[in-house]
Amino acid sequence: MKPPLFIIGLSLLLASSSCKEKPSATTQVSVAERQVINNFHPQAFEVDDRVGLIQAHAGEFQKLIEAHAQKEHIPGVVFGLVVDDQLVATAATGVLDLEQKRPTTLTSDFRIASMTKSFTAMAILKLRDEGKLSLSDPVERYIPAMAKISYPTSDSPVIDIENLLTMTAGFPEDNPWGDRQLDEPDQMLMDLVSAGLSFSNVPSTTFEYSNTAYALLGHLVTQISGQPYQTYITEQILKPLKMDHTYWEIDQVPVKDLAIGYRWEDDQWKLEPMLHDGSFGAMGGLITTIADFSKYVSFHLSAWPPRSGEDKGPVKRSTLREMQTPQFSSLYADAKDWNDQPCPAISGYGYGLGIAKNCKGTTSVSHGGALPGFGSNYRFYPEYGVGIMAFGNLTYTSPWPLKELSKLLFETIGLQARKLPISNILAQRQAQVAQLITTWDPQLEENILAENFYLDEAREHRKAKIDSLFSIAGEILGTDPIVPENQLRGTFILKTEKGALHVYFTLTPEIDPKVQDLEVRFEPK
Repeated sequence: MKPPLFIIGLSLLLASSSCKEKPSATTQVSVAERQVINNFHPQAFEVDDRVGLIQAHAGEFQKLIEAHAQKEHIPGVVFGLVVDDQLVATAATGVLDLEQKRPTTLTSDFRIASMTKSFTAMAILKLRDEGKLSLSDPVERYIPAMAKISYPTSDSPVIDIENLLTMTAGFPEDNPWGDRQLDEPDQMLMDLVSAGLSFSNVPSTTFEYSNTAYALLGHLVTQISGQPYQTYITEQILKPLKMDHTYWEIDQVPVKDLAIGYRWEDDQWKLEPMLHDGSFGAMGGLITTIADFSKYVSFHLSAWPPRSGEDKGPVKRSTLREMQTPQFSSLYADAKDWNDQPCPAISGYGYGLGIAKNCKGTTSVSHGGALPGFGSNYRFYPEYGVGIMAFGNLTYTSPWPLKELSKLLFETIGLQARKLPISNILAQRQAQVAQLITTWDPQLEENILAENFYLDEAREHRKAKIDSLFSIAGEILGTDPIVPENQLRGTFILKTEKGALHVYFTLTPEIDPKVQDLEVRFEPK
């Protein structure tokens, strides 16, 4: 199973780090009993015209997919784009098989390979949330043969469940060997462990992509849930999401819908053997449609923004956000954007998902998948509420032109992210800070300044420094709304005769937040 493509033109090679479990998302207090802040404002779109803008360019998605399929010799490709919980743009080209030439459609079933991994991770976290396991549990507690393996060093930590989730168990990258194990029986997996495992790294020191780790996670799901892994995923995740045309076994798929896999070799397509499901299914066994998979992407998007309200999914919104949080990250200083311009990015692996943030501040969550005969990708942008996905029936292919799609979305269409509204306390303190630095009213100081404020810098020094800026800036002409960093921190501008005064402040964690830091700088016209 080929590793996912997290950053354009770069493979995932994550930096060394340690991997220990953070506090569980589970809580002893039910959501109904939990106290919440009534005036907490989640991020929101200033103007939500995403659907209209995207649909106005629907034909361009089709052209990009068609051109890419022809260039890469992919027999068939199907593409979908979701906005929140709607599939609003699609594209399809080519055929599911070269013999009968059945056309690709939104209801065509493709094997999605490693895109299965996030379902496996979700199952583990669901069991964790239900109190049936801890991510810090040693794997040998559930697979006794793991207790007998030989570790690379005497100070190697025991492999735990989180090591498997984050691919930090020390196992070697196992493509393409792992691909060919897909249909092996459970006994083969247990025999593999019993015979001993090879290590390329000491556990908990670095990331290395491992299909074997996710095969073992599938076995854990079986052991802990009391149901076969595939049954558990179907009952606990697929059915609640109404993914009714998603399968594990090729023989279960209606013949008219099943995509047949090929490879391009000697300037011709050659038939690839269709693999059956087995013990390695947890690393790459799912078969699904764009129409079905769009529901899964929409479910992940539903985790954002964090907010109050009922959790309706197979797992909680907080658990989805946990899956989408990188555990290991690296800087890609030479990364480029869709215009091939330098755009450094940070990329890391979470729980069955890759996460990247580029120089433009755009966060994407993604995973790719590849098996003999198939290639697939999905990527979603939490701050934009938009996700894209594509499947193709060519060995180890990337089924889409990601650079061109990214340029279409963020440059041509010009999608805008959610913005953080101004909290009530931030708006109140902005007005008070503006008054403070122009009047230095002692009563106002007493009401809004934290105890550290004049201990960190004497009042006369602060006043003299800020007064000197006002003398340079000239008359105040107006005040812009504050631009919040979060609920308790932000910057606003006082427009002046000769330029602008940029005023930054941050508040304390007290129930009545006070100003703990204040900085003012002048920017001339």
